[in-house]
Amino acid sequence: MEAGVSRTPDARLIGLPDFPFQSRYEEIDGLRLIASLTFEGYGPSILPATAIPRFLRPQFRPVPVVGLPRRRVGVAQRSRGLPSAPTRALLELLEAVVSDPTDLPDGLAPASGPQVIRRRLAGGVTAPLKIASGCDRRCAFCAIPSFRGAFVSRRPPELLAEAQWLAASGVRELLLVSENSTSYGKDLGDLRLLETVLPELAKTEGVARVRVSYLQPAEVRPGLIDVMTSTPGVVPYFDLSFQHASGPVLRRMRRFGDRERFTRLVEQVRQACPEAGVRSNFIVGFPGETADDLRELELFLSEARLDAIGIFGYSDEDGTEAATFADEIKLDEAEIARRVDEFADIAEEVMAQRAADRIGETVEVLVEEALGDGRYEGRAAHQAPDVDGSTTLLADRPLAPGDLVTARVVESAGADLVAQA
Repeated sequence: MEAGVSRTPDARLIGLPDFPFQSRYEEIDGLRLIASLTFEGYGPSILPATAIPRFLRPQFRPVPVVGLPRRRVGVAQRSRGLPSAPTRALLELLEAVVSDPTDLPDGLAPASGPQVIRRRLAGGVTAPLKIASGCDRRCAFCAIPSFRGAFVSRRPPELLAEAQWLAASGVRELLLVSENSTSYGKDLGDLRLLETVLPELAKTEGVARVRVSYLQPAEVRPGLIDVMTSTPGVVPYFDLSFQHASGPVLRRMRRFGDRERFTRLVEQVRQACPEAGVRSNFIVGFPGETADDLRELELFLSEARLDAIGIFGYSDEDGTEAATFADEIKLDEAEIARRVDEFADIAEEVMAQRAADRIGETVEVLVEEALGDGRYEGRAAHQAPDVDGSTTLLADRPLAPGDLVTARVVESAGADLVAQA
């Protein structure tokens, strides 16, 4: 995880990650905590509007800040490995940033304006690399475009410079993140720029893996599949944002595709690379969802045999089109929860079967932690950090975090694997 702080003579602007609060009460508690914090030499807290939930913004007083650069000055990514108490995590994050800051390398800081400071708060051998921000899509359930704005790509030289900086700090795997990675470069005049940048990032000295997250199925093109499955150092991992498999539901979501098209896309990926990892998230309980829609989703999950599956229940998000749908087509919370439980069980079964299918495969495992007694925890190429399963590596020689080890899968447990080096 990373965080950014911008110094000004009288205040500080803090770029915060998106913390996975479990309730609005935790959000309120966390924001009150931040508002009460003071650090020597930094003046009062100033929160960017994107860090404040829309339902709370009327309670905050806008403060004009003069002299700040218009560009974003802090970079932060979601991490699921946070402590269970988000407010405590926020306090630790802010104290760490201001107590031991590290300046950005030349070429990554704005040429003018206040000093920008950033440091890696979490160690480890993986790190996110933000390649773009914002989204031009208008999915009916999603509020991201309203507070992130239009899609804006970072230029390749900036990405390469940051990749080198991360590698110098011990990072072995780069996780490319954005709201829609398949759109990278379109605002720079090159819709296929990702295909060009991936091989260059993979050449970064010290980096063993480059992984792409969040691909829009409708924008996945044959050339991108080819680069992601044939470029040394780029893992064949497809984080595809399906969201559902029923055509009618997807139309109401203002999205494209259906079960047949999505199945063909997964088949194309596995034809190019049979061992490729494929993951996706799905929303159940979307307004108007019928039993036929659920059957389409269940059939797709059984056919696609995804490596990792996230199941989420629909809930209204302020400012979205779906929030304005007629109450008559909306499902009550109890029914949505029932559907989540039902499909979570289906997802666990599918993931367990897919992991079992990998027994006997040869995998490359990136070591992350020593467990003792010749056992190590790491991830194979089809396992992204935090969100997917992991691999327990059995080795008869000492290994260290960051080692990339060839091993044979000998056992599975749910979505997790056991491999012998």
